[in-house]
Amino acid sequence: MTIPNLARRLAAAPALLAATLGLTCALLVPPALSQGGRPDPAVILAEVKAATGGKAWDALVSQHSRVTMKLGGMTGSAERWASLTTGRSLLRYELGPARGAQGFDGFVAWSQDTSGQPRVEGDDNARELAANAAYRDRMAFWFPERQPAKIEYARRDAADGAEFEVLRITPEGGRMYEVWVNLLTRRIERLVENEGAQARTEIYSDFRTVQGVSIPYKVRTTRGDPRYDEEFTVAAIDYNASLDGIEFGVPPPPPDDFRFPLGKDSVEVPFVVRNGHLFVDVRLNGKGPFRMLFDTGGLNVLLPGAMKTLGLAAEGALPGSGVGEAKQDVGLVKVDRMEIGGIAIDRQLFAAVDLTRLMKRVEGVDDAAGIVGYELLKRFPARIDYANSKLVFYRPETFRYAGRGTRVPFVFSDHIPQVRGRVDGIEGAFHIDTGARTSLTLTSPFVERHGLAAKYGATREVISGSGVGGPSRALLARAAVLELGDVQVKAPVTYLSRQKSGAFANPALAGNVGYGVLRQFDITFDYASRQLFLEPNANHGQPDVHDRAGLWLERGERGIEVIEVVADSPAAAAGLKAGDLIVAVDGKAVTAIALPDVRALLRAAPGTRVRLRVVAAGTAKAPKDIVVVLKDLV
Repeated sequence: MTIPNLARRLAAAPALLAATLGLTCALLVPPALSQGGRPDPAVILAEVKAATGGKAWDALVSQHSRVTMKLGGMTGSAERWASLTTGRSLLRYELGPARGAQGFDGFVAWSQDTSGQPRVEGDDNARELAANAAYRDRMAFWFPERQPAKIEYARRDAADGAEFEVLRITPEGGRMYEVWVNLLTRRIERLVENEGAQARTEIYSDFRTVQGVSIPYKVRTTRGDPRYDEEFTVAAIDYNASLDGIEFGVPPPPPDDFRFPLGKDSVEVPFVVRNGHLFVDVRLNGKGPFRMLFDTGGLNVLLPGAMKTLGLAAEGALPGSGVGEAKQDVGLVKVDRMEIGGIAIDRQLFAAVDLTRLMKRVEGVDDAAGIVGYELLKRFPARIDYANSKLVFYRPETFRYAGRGTRVPFVFSDHIPQVRGRVDGIEGAFHIDTGARTSLTLTSPFVERHGLAAKYGATREVISGSGVGGPSRALLARAAVLELGDVQVKAPVTYLSRQKSGAFANPALAGNVGYGVLRQFDITFDYASRQLFLEPNANHGQPDVHDRAGLWLERGERGIEVIEVVADSPAAAAGLKAGDLIVAVDGKAVTAIALPDVRALLRAAPGTRVRLRVVAAGTAKAPKDIVVVLKDLV
């Protein structure tokens, strides 16, 4: 699942407070028209400047502000410094149990989490958003020599009982965003910017004059669901403050907060695979072991059962999302010590999320306690040995990769490794995701941009997964070849996402690479150097298969429930329908079979006959046996 990047989330509104477009003086005159009869954005912005300080803006070179904030039921504060001529910035924040920072040194955007460890934000989404923020910091809409941009008049629009002239601004190196100028007050009272899979709207109010210029003292940020709106209020702001001593560059790493076993340069941790997910045992605060899903991009997550065992209570309600389109509340909680394989890490921040139903019903895993991954991998180089079902963590200071794998560089997309790759010759950015059970999922914008449904003749729609955001839907296809760096994977099962929001609707992302592809390699991750190594293993080249029955199944209280039957599939031919209840498989009661094992049976060789004992949906009739003859659907 996706937990918000707090540094990026909290930087958005304070960045505007650094060099706001908000106005106070009312000019009851219509916008000047260009020769084509449309309002001229350059004239509009000139009027804006004149109305809100005029030449006073020219004298500003730096800004220092402090704000208070409310987010997800928590209160906090942030302090920000910005150079208005170079676009460099530094933000530090505290929110409930979380604290961190975000900066831009004029070239590189970075973030720092509660552990104090920095991360360069290298994906296109982060770079473009940083370029946009720097453009606004530079006030380059008034001083175009500081950073070029394309500025155009978009339309007349209305919101909250007011009418607006909407301008589109696309900074050099950034992405298009909108500013909304109130038709009567001539203030810019809104900003709309696409963050990737969703749009962020900032609404400005309580305008005040500071050192001759006018700025909003309140900002409300929304992403569509008012439950998760964010409120920012200026506590103090000062222009032309000295920036001496302010470090805008990537900070050095903090002292180690972990203890590696004495005398060892590596430790091995076994894992088990369920539904294409890796599970490991972890001890928390001296208790456990707790069974945790291991996810390369997964932030620490605790489920309610583990929270109760540990006697912990969460703070706040942040929005959590996944591949589906719904959201779920996420709290924050601190754990004093996390241990795995003899490694101990102090003072870990966890997201508290109720994934119990998801784990039991969708994954068929009754004993899952949470998720780990990113916090381990960012500290320790690690090898996932899929062939032998073990993780190997290495002591950072002695690690040197000496294998025969192919090096693939990556950047971080938030906390997820992202590589450049190609699918059938089409280049894009791909997440490497051990938390995904699928092989290859292509995002809906990538699919639409390249006409992939027609290219692959994909017409069969399936549920490709289900998570916090609910079920995700996709067209079933099979690409010819996936290339990750110089490594090729032939004929992966490929899902062409149909999602309109959520992770698979991100226009900056081509796709997500999961278990079906990754299991063909032993993978060494070196997060410190932003590289991974792929070594083909015994699984390499084995056929990649999709469910051969045409069923999406979930664990219910009385048996295994049929959630969906794919049209023209073996299950449909056998007469199965959504809502049917499977109570036995090949003569064995489902109470004695794990859901992952049932799914594995339905991926057996074509021609395999699987006997299901089924209670028809909505009836009290006696169960009847149905035989499903498996075949490839793609």
